[in-house]
Amino acid sequence: KKKKTIALILPGNIPLVGFHDILCVWILDYIGIVKLSSKDDILIPFLTDYLEKKSGYKSFSYTSSSIKKYDAVIATGSNNSSIYFEYYFSKHPNIIRKNRTSVAVLEGNETEIDLNNLGKDILLYHGLGCRNVSKLYIPKGFDLNKIFKGLEPFSYIINNSKYFNNYNYNKSIFLINQEKFLDNGYFILKESSNLYAPISCAFYEFYNNIKDLKYKIHDI
Repeated sequence: KKKKTIALILPGNIPLVGFHDILCVWILDYIGIVKLSSKDDILIPFLTDYLEKKSGYKSFSYTSSSIKKYDAVIATGSNNSSIYFEYYFSKHPNIIRKNRTSVAVLEGNETEIDLNNLGKDILLYHGLGCRNVSKLYIPKGFDLNKIFKGLEPFSYIINNSKYFNNYNYNKSIFLINQEKFLDNGYFILKESSNLYAPISCAFYEFYNNIKDLKYKIHDI
């Protein structure tokens, strides 16, 4: 039976973010043609080399140009790139992933450990992952300083030059537009109904009733 060839267009927002797709192709005994992100081009080849040594046969090849011959495709990128992917790969079976993010719902009774874990969920990998929290739903009257307190173990992040540039840029935009925000010197909290916050920021929104909020989140 002829092995299927799967084109894999992998993202690079966090290390090894495309490894699940790699592993699925390997387990199913398919051939993978992989187009890597320039930000994650070391660990993936290292692991595919390990898998190939374990199985004893060649399963993966890498390319930096357009992929021509394949049976199906898995492509991950932004909302903008997904428009191109959907057009380019429309004639083949495909899985196309767009932007994703996570939200956190606070009830007001969170412990210090809970808030530290929230800080980790927000800033792990500089907040670049689709599972990083970018939006907070908080009860009326909640003390936002508690959020900043939970972020304190990750204050060192400001020493990363790329993160610092994002922080400075977003802060400048908010100041120029005369928008209200809270700032602790390395992270920004801003009240907004938007779901996606830029790097170094989180949006928050107050709620009155937790049951109504559940319906609201379900409809997003």
